[in-house]
Amino acid sequence: MSDTSIRAGRPSVRGFATVGALRLARPSDTWFKPALSIVIASAVPNLLLFAVDRLDLVMYTMAGSLCALYGHNLPYAHRARTVAGVVLGMSAGVATALVTASLTDSTGVLIAVAALLAAAQKALCDATRVGPPGAVIFTFVTSAALFTPQELGQVPGHLALTLAAGAVSLLVTVGPALLRREGPERRATARALDAAAACADAPGPGTRHSAAAAVHSAWQSLLATGRPTPVRRELERLLIHAEAALAATANDGDPDAEETARPAAAPRPARLRAWAAATRARSPVPCPPPAPGTTAEIFGVDAERAARRPVLRALAPGSPLLPVAARTLIGCALAGYVCAALGAGRPYWAIVTAASLYQANITLSWNRTLQRTLGNLIGVLVFAAVLPLSRTGPLALIGCCLFFNFAAEALITRNYWLGSVAVTPMALLVLEFGGTHPAGELIGDRVLDTLVGAAVGFLAAAAVTNRRATGHVEKALAEAEASRAHAVRTIADPAAAPAALDGARRRLTGSLVELRLAGDAAAGEWWQHALPEERLVAAEQAGHRTLAATARRQGLAVLPPPRDGLDGAV
Repeated sequence: MSDTSIRAGRPSVRGFATVGALRLARPSDTWFKPALSIVIASAVPNLLLFAVDRLDLVMYTMAGSLCALYGHNLPYAHRARTVAGVVLGMSAGVATALVTASLTDSTGVLIAVAALLAAAQKALCDATRVGPPGAVIFTFVTSAALFTPQELGQVPGHLALTLAAGAVSLLVTVGPALLRREGPERRATARALDAAAACADAPGPGTRHSAAAAVHSAWQSLLATGRPTPVRRELERLLIHAEAALAATANDGDPDAEETARPAAAPRPARLRAWAAATRARSPVPCPPPAPGTTAEIFGVDAERAARRPVLRALAPGSPLLPVAARTLIGCALAGYVCAALGAGRPYWAIVTAASLYQANITLSWNRTLQRTLGNLIGVLVFAAVLPLSRTGPLALIGCCLFFNFAAEALITRNYWLGSVAVTPMALLVLEFGGTHPAGELIGDRVLDTLVGAAVGFLAAAAVTNRRATGHVEKALAEAEASRAHAVRTIADPAAAPAALDGARRRLTGSLVELRLAGDAAAGEWWQHALPEERLVAAEQAGHRTLAATARRQGLAVLPPPRDGLDGAV
């Protein structure tokens, strides 16, 4: 590895992959949850509007129905708050768009407002980490609403439809809590156990980071649930064993590591996977054997749960999110104006295409450009094939839209382009609720808007550099080093309380996860100072050694001899 002190002042340019961006992945283990939620949340208002012969109002209820896509990885109490916030945010965006549309019909003004809304939605969703699906749903709805003819007196009624559909979405997303209250926490814990088992089987920086991120995410899920229950107690105990397995790999591949930092024992990978399978299932949660320090550890979790407060990451000057928001603003505005200049009838499609491209760095934005373009072009062919069927009657149109809603969520976790194949015909079919349109015109506009939005949007991403990404890495390094120093001091203090040890370990885990995310984001940017790669590697290795030492100090890694079965259940 080269000396970073020599390379630090030289900007670097990285190439882009093509085939890898289109490769299919395994589907998410919960893909069916947003898929079923959006179908139910859309079907209820659509059928009610059909019953009163007002399907022309579907666009306004659709804004609220799409809120059912959010929050499926969150515990139900947190999910309720998040989806309620999404509904209010969506309603605020729709209100802004409808009022603007009622006050002006200037295409230039509407494009400018759409770009401003897209940038604000991107910044807020990234800052609060709302998603998936993130800001693109908000941009799709508000951009379409801006270009819908409107009278000011109609706005309250249309906004009420959005709020009513949003209320349905909230009920749909939190309804499963009546059947399985701890379902999201169980799935998060199972993922952490599987990731820890994979790390134990093949230790390395990649698997160790994945396991640390999964464990950190599972703890966040449990700490967001409020008052503990017996089931959550056992989930916390399982996570402790996942952390023990992760700590046992801390020195693998690091010749400079001290052997004293390695825990004496850890759960076997097969045992972790058995616990994960049982945790996912509808059977009782496995009850693992208590490890020395486990009781104190749970008290530490209680202390952290009591002290935890929601935090909104500020969009202060210097934030690495601001260049991404600037890319969104410039790219969406340019895409809309270019399409309008070319005579496209619906420039908001180009705005949505551009908005969908902007990811954490330019490399990921390039991948999304390929995925969006390919998916949309195939999607218009699918639309052409199903259009005759959708025009056989209103129920057929509703059925086609519901099918593509389901298909989009079923496919998008495999790859974004595959999901776009279903999203595109769904977005085109929604226009049919307000009246039929010439198929050739719709297809031509969509192809033009896709190509222009993708090309102009990516050029804007390339033009607006994110030099702050490297600075964000430096801040993440400083936080990781400070967290490690705090953990070392806490370990050395013989009077340290369990809550202090637990808080130090969790703070260090979170800082290591953020460090890797910051490094990965910066590694995909163009024209920036070279990353301090040696410091990144050293900080991660030292951090994981300290995590192992913390686990040893708490006695979390010392387990009784393995037994057959799952050690009881609750």
